[in-house]
Amino acid sequence: MTVAIEANGLGVRFRRNRRGRQNFKDLFAPAARRSRSGEFWALRDVSFTVQQGESIGVVGRNGQGKSTLLRLVANVLLPDEGAVKVHGGVAPLIEITGGFVGDLTVRENVALMAGLHGMPRDAVALRYDDMIAFAELAGFEDTPYKHLSNGMKVRLAFSVVSQLDEPILLVDEVLAVGDKAFKDKCYKRIDELLAEGRTLFFVSHNERDLRRFCTRGLYLDKGTLALDGPITDVLDRYNADYNRG
Repeated sequence: MTVAIEANGLGVRFRRNRRGRQNFKDLFAPAARRSRSGEFWALRDVSFTVQQGESIGVVGRNGQGKSTLLRLVANVLLPDEGAVKVHGGVAPLIEITGGFVGDLTVRENVALMAGLHGMPRDAVALRYDDMIAFAELAGFEDTPYKHLSNGMKVRLAFSVVSQLDEPILLVDEVLAVGDKAFKDKCYKRIDELLAEGRTLFFVSHNERDLRRFCTRGLYLDKGTLALDGPITDVLDRYNADYNRG
């Protein structure tokens, strides 16, 4: 099988409220002296490989590094240790409404965001009506984005990103928002993408969603990879640890 994602010894260090930064002297200091007061490791020594077409669920309590790991895979965050290689483009359903411009219309934002993610202009034109229909924004196409409701913004963002042809889909709690009808449409769209052989890297606290979409799980505990295995085993381990407190 073709490898989609390779992570080797990933580590990310933060300081309170912001990323830790080293000064020039730190580069030559002994390792024991490089950590500063207030620093902590959000992730440490995390390694795994994802094959093309796999559906991976990332499990763990709040603050255990799940979203940090997703941002490393999306290449919007650089590791302090180790490396991650992504073989193929990604469709990032993370911070989903980020990047849209308030003063631009819905129509203009569709062209902008799809173009920024690499969709050719002719493909945008071909899929435009489907994106608007999925987002249920017919009649709002010339409305400034800033005048949309939060629900409309989320629908538009999901609609655009889920139309990208990238082989790897990154999802971070996007299904936790919206009404039931919108969630059902999202479920169906993700099912379609998985049927096409896309790779799914999915962060969620919803056990039902994890069991529905994922066959394998990564359990993060205190910033380390505590278990990598079938999603049922990972969820059983997570629930047992959670019930023990």
